[in-house]
Amino acid sequence: MSTLVIAAIQANPTVGAIAHNEALARERLAQARAAGADIAVFSELFINGYPPEDLALKPAFWAAGKAAVERLARETKDGPAVLIGVIWPPQNRSGRPHNALAFLAEGEVKGVAFKCDLPNYGVFDEKRVFEPGLGPEVFEWKGVKFGAPICEDIWSHRVCRELKEKGAEILLVPNGSPYRRTADDERMVVAKARVAETGLPLVYVNEVGGQDELVFDGGSFALSGAGEVCMSLPMFEEAFGLSTWEKGEGGWTCVEAPTAAWPSGPEEIYRAMVLGLRDYVRKSGFPGVLLGLSGGVDSAICAVVAADALGADKVRCFMLPSKYTSRESLEDAEGCARRLGVRLDEISIAPAVDAFAQMLAPQFEGLAPDLTEENIQARARGVSLMALSNKLGLMLLTTGNKSEMAVGYATLYGDMCGGYNVLKDVYKTDVYSVCEWRNANDPYGVAADPIPERILTKAPSAELRPDQKDQDSLPEYAELDAILHGLVEEEATLDEIVARGYAPETVERIQRLLYNSEYKRRQAAPGVKIGARAFGRDRRYPIVNGFRDAVTRK
Repeated sequence: MSTLVIAAIQANPTVGAIAHNEALARERLAQARAAGADIAVFSELFINGYPPEDLALKPAFWAAGKAAVERLARETKDGPAVLIGVIWPPQNRSGRPHNALAFLAEGEVKGVAFKCDLPNYGVFDEKRVFEPGLGPEVFEWKGVKFGAPICEDIWSHRVCRELKEKGAEILLVPNGSPYRRTADDERMVVAKARVAETGLPLVYVNEVGGQDELVFDGGSFALSGAGEVCMSLPMFEEAFGLSTWEKGEGGWTCVEAPTAAWPSGPEEIYRAMVLGLRDYVRKSGFPGVLLGLSGGVDSAICAVVAADALGADKVRCFMLPSKYTSRESLEDAEGCARRLGVRLDEISIAPAVDAFAQMLAPQFEGLAPDLTEENIQARARGVSLMALSNKLGLMLLTTGNKSEMAVGYATLYGDMCGGYNVLKDVYKTDVYSVCEWRNANDPYGVAADPIPERILTKAPSAELRPDQKDQDSLPEYAELDAILHGLVEEEATLDEIVARGYAPETVERIQRLLYNSEYKRRQAAPGVKIGARAFGRDRRYPIVNGFRDAVTRK
């Protein structure tokens, strides 16, 4: 065979929805057949969905996925051949199944490859649920030998080197690689390293879509044997990439393939948030969302993301003013809702706050007002929004950003109420960058310039007491975020952070707030992973924690 047509299937499966994923695979297989593909490559664990977490431990789940693959295999009699990810039942006494790739052709399952290198860091726990393969497999189709390393298998040189030694002519790599800011660059560096070591061209097929806190961004690509990018598919959307390869004296060369530009900076963060929210709502079966629109920057961008993700008709906003809510906030919330075309209703929390004050007065007698009264306001809003969520059947969005969640500037059972948080892994300074990008761009055709300028320029405030400002008790957000980045993303020592120009007492205080707020984060809503170390599965700290780093003082 001197010409090979490969279909890269960048699609959006759902974890656990085997019938849906099988139907989606069948639809894409028909598309590949109509396009004249010789082989169609799907992403990692496409049939079962990725990551399955402890679903992978259920024998009924293995059996359902295997049966779906066998049904699909019968439909390959007229081509094309298929590589598709599936959980495969245990092959030894360990009792753990395999993260596998099934090779389907000529109406049957021709072979199965098992993932060799199981990731067990960050958001990955594959060693908990899967048994690794002993070695990689080379498959042959129409005289072409191809290796099929699965995702992590290309992150070290061993598996690809062994495939080369076994006679592979091209590498077809299914992936379930979740988004983080640096992911596309890191994948490309790794893929080019494997191509440089083996001299083999490589087709990298990545999943797209949201799954709980993860977003899979697609961005599938192909590299020539010389390491040049010869195909690139879009990020954050489903795609079908057909590449044509010809065999010459130097091996396989890509002669035709699509290329797409990839977003960067605030745009890719924004698109990740939209996709994550859209799929969380859609795959969970909610008809829409609601949120408290306060007139501040965080709730404003959450409303914009929701409208872009779901459509303005599926977003309800509520302004819940107290006696401390400013006229500016009322006007800014109304302006944002009007520009977006979402419904905004106003419900005063004053009666509820007064009722709590009266109810608790005997117990509070002789005690000065403090944070307690502020939290009562936040919790009155939380109870009200949860009641509206129950009654209307809409999922409540919570709107706290990573800076606030890091230092505990959020109220349990108050503004932390909600089913999902698109800003959970976005620092406050990045919130402003994303807002500015979205105001200058309308990628989904929903609303141009949706956030009133005053929202972006006024001092942030929770408005829980007279003239309150965030910076009354926190450093400026640029300073706070830089310190938090050192503590959270880098695990830097306090001395290292102080050496960057920050006051020792400020750094020590932020560390204290960070550690003391772990109990709140354990109870927080899930949200889109954006950076290298999102709170939760990326960063797992104990709630009870007696360790504190200290600044070295001379």
